Amino acid sequence: MGITFSWSHRRRLKPGEHLWCSAIIVAAGSATRMGGIDKIMTNLGDRPVIVHSVQAFQQCPLVDEIIVVTREELMEDINQLVQQWSCTKVSRIVRGGSNRMESVTIGLSRVDQKARLVAIHDGARPLVSQKVLEQVLTTAAETAAAAPAIPVKDTIKRVDNRELILETVPREALRAVQTPQVFDRDLIAAALQKAKEGGQPLTDDCAAVEALGMKVTLTPGSERNLKITTPVDLAIGEALLCQQD
Repeated sequence: MGITFSWSHRRRLKPGEHLWCSAIIVAAGSATRMGGIDKIMTNLGDRPVIVHSVQAFQQCPLVDEIIVVTREELMEDINQLVQQWSCTKVSRIVRGGSNRMESVTIGLSRVDQKARLVAIHDGARPLVSQKVLEQVLTTAAETAAAAPAIPVKDTIKRVDNRELILETVPREALRAVQTPQVFDRDLIAAALQKAKEGGQPLTDDCAAVEALGMKVTLTPGSERNLKITTPVDLAIGEALLCQQD
């Protein structure tokens, strides 16, 4: 039986109304491009990358709970860090799956029953600002699906399998999408279920929602909200940490 989800209007929130929000921080990757460095446990400034990521949601008044999805061998270490840095909103630290979609699905299965919104964030994006969080969470509360994004600055080429250029893609309409990507809980659950049934490999949660025919609203991201993927990114992150947002 096919899965459908209908959302044809903006949700009208009452003044001061708050939708209960669970944040799923995905930190279960193998960090193969880090040259043997475990990126989420490496210090950025005076604390590990994963602590920065968790603390951003800890400090956000629109977030009610945090679930960290990680590798089994890191669960105890992250639990100790959560206690050390007083991350009181962390309700669970759970073992992830073999890929991102499995890890997100596992995290989603553990959110509090009160959750109306789910924010899915890369554990390796430690510098997400409160402004970015507030804008994407507020928009998702109204539209059911939102994600931060920034304009693409580089010239983008489409190539063939021989690395020959086929065309130059106009960049005016291109955006680099970041996290957290925030969704109505029922919507993301339906989207992930359909993706699983279709065997679709996903690295982006918006793609699962788009496959249901739903629109995702983009909100302003930030160049500071980089993903730590290579050792160079760590150096950039250190520099950005010293700057005012």
